[in-house]
Amino acid sequence: MSTNKNALIRYKVLDNCFRNPGKRYFIDNLIEECEKVLAEIDPESKGISRRQIFDDIKFMESSEGWSVDLERHKDGKKVFYRYKELSFSINNMPLNEVEIDQLKEAIDILTQFKGMPQFEWISEMVPKLSQGLSIHDSGNKLMEFESNEYLKGKDHLGVLYNALRYKKPLKVTYHPYQDENPHILTLHPYFLKQYNGRWFLFGFNPGSGKSDWNLAIDRILEIEELSIEFVENTEIKWDEYFEDMIGVTKPEGEEIQTIVLHFFGKTGKYIFTKPLHGSQKAKWMEENILEVKLDVIPNYELERLVLSYAESVKVIEPKKFREKILSRLEKAILLYNK
Repeated sequence: MSTNKNALIRYKVLDNCFRNPGKRYFIDNLIEECEKVLAEIDPESKGISRRQIFDDIKFMESSEGWSVDLERHKDGKKVFYRYKELSFSINNMPLNEVEIDQLKEAIDILTQFKGMPQFEWISEMVPKLSQGLSIHDSGNKLMEFESNEYLKGKDHLGVLYNALRYKKPLKVTYHPYQDENPHILTLHPYFLKQYNGRWFLFGFNPGSGKSDWNLAIDRILEIEELSIEFVENTEIKWDEYFEDMIGVTKPEGEEIQTIVLHFFGKTGKYIFTKPLHGSQKAKWMEENILEVKLDVIPNYELERLVLSYAESVKVIEPKKFREKILSRLEKAILLYNK
């Protein structure tokens, strides 16, 4: 049984090879594929022995692994390997003991960092990981986190993360919802951001000259790595970029403004305990009127947020933002009056 840190990576590579009907993978080919992937992750990684691959195969076939049904086909004196059922994949199997043990070890390590500066995210991540183990052990779901399993483009996240990590320029086929046809653009990826159940990719787009070009992941159709020099980010600190706004859209030329809102009744009590933004300052004007001040850049996401409270909120200032919300409400009323 393989226990080194790269074992799961090799299993995933072998799994892809075994389910590929278009190529014959002999032992030397399997070694080559594993070494190629490991070299991308760690350029200083050493080669893999034949014995290691044989041990990996043995483990994958065992009950401790995934009990894979692997066929050995002779070609002269050589043997190539292929799943009996090409639709099979270890990715579709329940967690095995190795994966469970590694998750438990990861949880134990992460828990040690809880409460430390820069590791606030662990308080949310650890319960998610623990929930996965609970499901495997008992089948009883104890918690549920907000996610959209039907969101398009989620399969791009792994590719995009690697492009960010290894600084790979990308050719992206992108189809904005307002355009009839998709178009192709070049992007040097810098940052991934999740907001309201969707993922967004930020980076430098040579065509626009902007370093905060924003693409919604669910509108990406195709991604291809480009063999050109990567343009480094020297302009934006992403931990500060989103501080002055709600969401992910930063309109060009807009400055931070003080947005004054009045919330009424129970909604006011809700907003008082659940601030809309880190800059929020709130005070009760009357028993049922909460005044909220936000120092943010007005954008589309802020408009959507305010409109979501419908009759429970009124925009007081600034005038331009107040008029924009009023205009949208008037258009909504026209729809109902038709």
